[in-house]
Amino acid sequence: MFWDEVAGVYDIFVNIINRKTHSELKRIVSGLIEPEDDVLECACGTGLLSTVIASRCKHLTATDFSRKMLDRARKNCTAFHDITFMEADITALSFPDKSFDKVVAGNVIHLLDDPLKALGELNRVCKDDGLLIIPTYMNKDSRGKTSSFASTVGKAGADFKRQFTVESYRQFFLENGYFDVKITVADGRIPCAVAVMKKARI
Repeated sequence: MFWDEVAGVYDIFVNIINRKTHSELKRIVSGLIEPEDDVLECACGTGLLSTVIASRCKHLTATDFSRKMLDRARKNCTAFHDITFMEADITALSFPDKSFDKVVAGNVIHLLDDPLKALGELNRVCKDDGLLIIPTYMNKDSRGKTSSFASTVGKAGADFKRQFTVESYRQFFLENGYFDVKITVADGRIPCAVAVMKKARI
């Protein structure tokens, strides 16, 4: 699996290559988490957002499809004792309906064959008054041209199934049952748009 293969070097991308974007992304997500929150994080990777979520919430369940990414995340999060790590498929979550106050899925929607199935699962496990927090890299510019980043990582093996601009990302959610979608952009070398919305009644 591509993500198992890159787990050992992924933190170079997180902490060096795209450091400005990720610093802002962590600030944005941190501001959305409350002390009483029980949080699910899907596609936690090596723990980029896990550390800031765990520092603010009551409990974090951090999941990823890649076992080696989870191993790295555990090492990066040893300072926190309120995290449960689990291997999980974002399109087929094992959690009961309405389990979490906040559901976070970072930089994964654009990689999925069936993003709507994943979105349905994220929505299902979110409480009725909860929030979905779904950051994703913007891999097209304002003119709709594919970024060099998307082209490069695609050749390396991280196949981008969808390529979003900020506006097309907003439309993705609006067209699928979400009516109050707030987008905040973490700018940097590879920008990331953070979509925040209430659970949809669908």
